[in-house]
Amino acid sequence: MHDEQPKLVILDRDGVINRDSQAFIKSPHEWVALPGSIEAIARLCRAGFRVVIATNQSGVGRGLFSEQTLDDIHAKLEAAVEAGGGRISGVFVCPHLPEAGCDCRKPRPGLLNQIASAFDVALTAIPMIGDSLRDLEAAVAVGGQAVLVRTGNGRTTEQRVNQAWRVRVYDDLASAADAIITGEIKANE
Repeated sequence: MHDEQPKLVILDRDGVINRDSQAFIKSPHEWVALPGSIEAIARLCRAGFRVVIATNQSGVGRGLFSEQTLDDIHAKLEAAVEAGGGRISGVFVCPHLPEAGCDCRKPRPGLLNQIASAFDVALTAIPMIGDSLRDLEAAVAVGGQAVLVRTGNGRTTEQRVNQAWRVRVYDDLASAADAIITGEIKANE
C-alpha cells in the first residue's frame, strides 16, 4: 500500500448532478442532468479524482420505485458520465425511510463511512458537494470539506448554513469542480 490516499470527491445526486423533484426521480426518463454537471465530473476525473455519489433515496422505502429502477437510473447517469469522458467510481445509496432511524441516511455519517471503508481512505478534508443541509451536516460529521452548490435546494440551504462549518459555496457543480481542480478548495482546510 502506498502512502498517498486516492483523491476523492463525494457528490450528492439530486439537485447537484441532476434536476431534483419534490415528487422524487422515479424513472430513468425523469433523470435529467443539470447543465454542465456531466462535464464537471469528467474534468474531475481527468484531473485524477475519483468521483463517488452518496445519495438518500427514500423513494425505494416508500415503494415509489424499485431498487432495480434505481439501478437503471444510476446506469443512465453512469453512461452519461462515461460518454462525457468521466467515470463514477461508486454509488452509495440509503434506500430507507427518514423515520427508519438508520445510520446511512444523511445527515448521519453511515454512507460516508461506507465510502471511507470501500476506498480505504480517511474522509478528513475530502470535498463533499451537496445542495441540502443534511449533505453539509454529514460532511462536517466526518471531518470532510462541506461544499454547497446553489442548484437544487442550495439557495434555500445557503441561508441556513452554520458559519462555524466553513462551508464553501459555489453556483453549481461546474464551478465547485473547477475550485477543486485548481486547488482553491484545498485538503486540510
